[in-house]
Amino acid sequence: MIVSEAIVKIFEKEGITVAFGIPGAGINGLYKYLKDAPIKHYLMRHEEAAVHAADGYYRASGKLALAICTSGPGATNFVTGLYTAWQDSIPLVAITGQAVTAQLGKGAFQCVDIAKIAMTVTKKSWCITEAAKVPEIFQAAFEAAVSGRPGPVLIDLPLDVQNAEIEFDIDSYIPSKFAIPKPDMALIEKAVKLIDRAKNPVIIMGGGVILAKAEKALLEFAEYVDVPVITTYMAKGGVPVAHPLNAGQMGIQVGAASSGNDVFLASDLVLGIGCRFTDRHTGNTAVYQGERTFIHIDIDPKEIGKIIKTELGIRADAADAVPMLLEAAKAAGPKRKRNDPAQPYRDARKKFIHIPDQTKQVMDPREVFELINQAFDDETQFTTGCGITQIWSGQYQRINKPRKYFPSGGAGTLGYDIPAAIGAVAGSGAKTVCLIGDFGFTFLVEELGVAAAYNLPVAVLIINNAYLGLIRQNQKYAYGYEYQVAMKENKGLMDYVKIAEGFACKAERVFTYTELETALANAAAAKGPYVIDIIVDDNTDCDMGNDIAHIRHFE
Repeated sequence: MIVSEAIVKIFEKEGITVAFGIPGAGINGLYKYLKDAPIKHYLMRHEEAAVHAADGYYRASGKLALAICTSGPGATNFVTGLYTAWQDSIPLVAITGQAVTAQLGKGAFQCVDIAKIAMTVTKKSWCITEAAKVPEIFQAAFEAAVSGRPGPVLIDLPLDVQNAEIEFDIDSYIPSKFAIPKPDMALIEKAVKLIDRAKNPVIIMGGGVILAKAEKALLEFAEYVDVPVITTYMAKGGVPVAHPLNAGQMGIQVGAASSGNDVFLASDLVLGIGCRFTDRHTGNTAVYQGERTFIHIDIDPKEIGKIIKTELGIRADAADAVPMLLEAAKAAGPKRKRNDPAQPYRDARKKFIHIPDQTKQVMDPREVFELINQAFDDETQFTTGCGITQIWSGQYQRINKPRKYFPSGGAGTLGYDIPAAIGAVAGSGAKTVCLIGDFGFTFLVEELGVAAAYNLPVAVLIINNAYLGLIRQNQKYAYGYEYQVAMKENKGLMDYVKIAEGFACKAERVFTYTELETALANAAAAKGPYVIDIIVDDNTDCDMGNDIAHIRHFE
């Protein structure tokens, strides 16, 4: 059997039904057999976008997708997408074409060692130079992507390997499988005892809980022990906004406009599940650590104790650990009742809602997000990449369901938004909204053509303040100057409506809250892609700070 035919059969047996890619001479051997496979292929406009789309597809569907491209610059364009998925623990399988094996290391046209380049932004990467090893390497790749802390993998395929012939029987191929060691029940029981003895315990729900689909079980445990739940940015939507134990989101940027920080600061014990205690969540770690006792449950043992000193570390998948926590809590005694632990959050909730003020000459971007909250239902999916727009989105959007909010969390990637939305729609069919700044809109904007070509319900909301807003704010408050961050032309000379229409998308520009309400209704009702250029105040700042105890709030 030709290797490329065998690879496509392996894709099918591993359950792959969707691929995002761009064919090229270096990968056409594989595309020959992909052509007739029961795999839906989306032709992207940029290689980086193919990886972001595969990323968004997994976040929305929980299923692996392929990202495929040719050799050389096509392959190197994958790197940012791989890094984005790696930072956020999103599994996908990236396939790159390569020059023939005889040309490796000889400076041939479009020949680059992408497997080595990608090593630091993937779980594993391979360049297959022996055709006979294709089945075992692909099996290892699929297993690596989803086992332990999930993430992207990359396989580089020289053209002669793609076209070689091997002995292969698809019926003998065993799909990847893996087992995660169950946590020690004695450690789980110790965690429950520590929680029971604490005066003001708090639970942190991390993105790993969402990936494990354990958020309902965690809420059941929280209700039994009556402990408030704080969500990290990557877990946004894991706790319904109105849930009585929802203590809010926390962090020094995307979690700043919430009282989640205040609830955390009042705690004496922290149970972190599926979180990595990274910098935008913790800020100054000395303030964050304080005198608190920490219990950390994570699937990746390297994360435990890496940043925060941990009293008790438990390596486990949240899907296994959380039901065991509830079992241990029930065995330890009757349902606990504390003194309304999330009351501070409920009391402060309205403080962080910005109601549109119709008397303002220019719209306040924070008030814009309140109208966005009202325009889209709980089934709507959202993507956002980086910058001040992402921070406002993280602070002011109310998300009531898990796996509906897909940010570039750890990487903060401009250009992630639109292709990730394309992948999210492919994964679920649901309306997906991109929250994006005027500068960020120009990154990978060509992917609007993909949304139009496939008539996908993607709404792109440009929060246009004609600035590199977050960088302006950093220059102003950290250094006392402003330079090369103003882009006044984005509200006049540049016409984003024409750009969108050039990619066959419906679009409009709005200046008032009344116009915005109508435009949002149009976007919500649209069956295909819709772009709104929302003109907002130039100089509105976003709440943030260097540590969770010192957040600067702007009126």
